[in-house]
Amino acid sequence: MSTATESTAASAGLRGVVAAQSAIGDVNGEEGILIYQGYNIHDLAEHSTFEEVIFLLWNGRLPKADELADLKARFQANYAIPTEIIEMMNKFPTDANPMDVLRTTVSALGFYDKEGHLVDRDGAVKTAIRLTGQMGTLVAAWERIRTGKDVVAPDASLSIAENFLYMMRGEKAEADEARIFDIALILHADHELNASTFTTRVVAGTLEDMYGAVTAGCAALAGPLHGGANTNVMKMLLEIGDLDKVDAWLDEALASKRKIMGIGHAVYKTEDPRATWLRRFSKQLGEKYDNTKWFEMSQRIENLMHEKKGMFPNVDFYSASAYYLMGIPLDQYTPIFAVSRISGWTGHILEQYGHNKLIRPRAEYIGARDLKYVPIEER
Repeated sequence: MSTATESTAASAGLRGVVAAQSAIGDVNGEEGILIYQGYNIHDLAEHSTFEEVIFLLWNGRLPKADELADLKARFQANYAIPTEIIEMMNKFPTDANPMDVLRTTVSALGFYDKEGHLVDRDGAVKTAIRLTGQMGTLVAAWERIRTGKDVVAPDASLSIAENFLYMMRGEKAEADEARIFDIALILHADHELNASTFTTRVVAGTLEDMYGAVTAGCAALAGPLHGGANTNVMKMLLEIGDLDKVDAWLDEALASKRKIMGIGHAVYKTEDPRATWLRRFSKQLGEKYDNTKWFEMSQRIENLMHEKKGMFPNVDFYSASAYYLMGIPLDQYTPIFAVSRISGWTGHILEQYGHNKLIRPRAEYIGARDLKYVPIEER
């Protein structure tokens, strides 16, 4: 990464500002390329697994067979969450937003990890393993609790993807669906200095522990401008209702300058490479469940937006219908994002700890100067 030229000029949203050097991931928005530690996302999606990608993000290389087996075993040994966390969740209002629940329970997990405050490499990796293993358990447990169902204990023989679907549904997923979900986790694992990842690095830069940094990442992800786009894509599709209504709906939406969710990206100027895979999965799941309507509607919107605006779908666009067909509630889409992105967050936190410098940018002051204090009785 090139070194940024020091400047006092402000950039809205820090657009184009290089805020850190990182070897974890890179986004080439002009060519639509995403890499993790040097590996193209298409290569990883085709051949890898989520656990293998986590090792890659944390260590800068692909694991050997024994290393991968050891990491998987360590994740599986940490799937379970303390009973006190379940008891606490049972006292939450059932209409609580799942991301609010996730943020709170991630923070609370720190109470039960006596070594969770360590920021040296070995200690922080142990915490990263616990958090990555437990993230899906938190999300699935809340789904069961809020719908009045018994919490499903994790199955330590399953992968992270398989285990999440099992705990959410109460039954094991078929192999093809588990593989689709595993690849979805790979696709969402990291995306350079997005808002939530940057947030985790800022917090880690103070040498706060990983629980604090990830809690902050959850808060940033929960914002509607970051993690909730695929939920809004599905709401849009449900609002339109049918394929034959897409054209008129879109014309009216564009005329009223309404934002078309899942189309366009702050970085990519061509197709988001993650959308390539999720388009395929939306179609595949539609055919599996004999319900291709949502895929066909999405494809029509994509074609029209490219024709009318020259815009492309992003990662959220087709993930919406894919998750919907898998029976995942709309407000759980963002927590699932966190189940994946915990791998990138923790990778960046480990990198920050390893070469730490407090992150303290400047602000361009635009306020008044040389004002004189006026006694209160004279104001």
